[in-house]
Amino acid sequence: MSRNAKINTLLLLVVAALAVLPLALGLGDHKEEPFTGADAEAETAITELQPDYEPWFSPLYEPPSGEIESALFALQAALGAGVLAYYFGLRRGRRQGAARAGAAGTEAAGTQGVPAAAEADTKTGIGTGTGTGTDAGPGTRTGSDSGAGAASGVRAVDGRDA
Repeated sequence: MSRNAKINTLLLLVVAALAVLPLALGLGDHKEEPFTGADAEAETAITELQPDYEPWFSPLYEPPSGEIESALFALQAALGAGVLAYYFGLRRGRRQGAARAGAAGTEAAGTQGVPAAAEADTKTGIGTGTGTGTDAGPGTRTGSDSGAGAASGVRAVDGRDA
C-alpha cells in the first residue's frame, strides 16, 4: 500500500469516527433537538439574556420543519462544493493543457523553448516541361505537360498562413 493510500485511509477513518462518535456516546441526549445548528443555539442564548429582543430582519422563506431546513442547507453546501470543484478542475485542466501544448511544440520544433508554431514554415517548388500531346489510335497517347510555379509562405504563431 502506497503512502498516499495509507494517508487517505487514515483520513477516511477519522471522518467516520467524527460522524459516529457523537451518536455512539449519546452527546445531546439531554436536549429536545440534540444536533441543532449554531443559529438555533445563538437564538436560544439571546432570548434567555433578553426576552424582549426582536430581530431586525425576518427570513424570506421559513421551512416547515427542521429536517427540510437541514436538507436545504446540505443541498446549498453540495452545490457550492460542486461549483468550487468545477472551477479548480477547470483551472488544473487548462494548466495541464498549456503544459502539454508547450511540450509538444518544443518536441516538434527540435529546439529548446521555441514552439513549432512560432517558427517560419517555408515551402518552394519548381516544375518544368513541355505541353504537347497526340492521340495515335485506340489506347495510345503520347505527350508531356509543362508548367512552372513556386510557393513560399510564413506561418504565423496561431497556425494560419501569413
